[in-house]
Amino acid sequence: MLLLGRLISFYCGLCALPGAAGVPAPGVVDFVHLHRLGHSEVLLAPAGFAQAPDILAPVYDIAPAALFAAFLAIGRARPLTFPLDSEPARLQAAWVIRSAGFNFPDILEIAVLPEPGQKSSFVLYSHALYGVSDYGVNRRRASQWMSILTMKVDH
Repeated sequence: MLLLGRLISFYCGLCALPGAAGVPAPGVVDFVHLHRLGHSEVLLAPAGFAQAPDILAPVYDIAPAALFAAFLAIGRARPLTFPLDSEPARLQAAWVIRSAGFNFPDILEIAVLPEPGQKSSFVLYSHALYGVSDYGVNRRRASQWMSILTMKVDH
């Protein structure tokens, strides 16, 4: 397995690096005009968002700053998840998430959206950096993060 992983890193250079090393930070992301890959990706957003989401994100009865803090806590607790970027003033953050087998890097980006009445929702975009099929990994990951978030803020 180690030899195969090293061979893959010749084609996928970022697979040879640890954590978030070598992955460019996205900075402030314009999710409204997000350029989608069309494969190996998933977008979660509330109903009515400018980009049609693959999965609807709920509106939470929690202030935006608290929802952002909950996302940061999830990122710290998830295995093989490394901080890539954080824009607290914009309520945005990004992580590199590595696969266990071959160290493939995926990126998960979030933006918390203020909603009326001190409520909030979010946009989450998870995508692969390599390949044209992720076998549903990003969709499952995004659903997991949303489930964990819902448990954190509803209790």
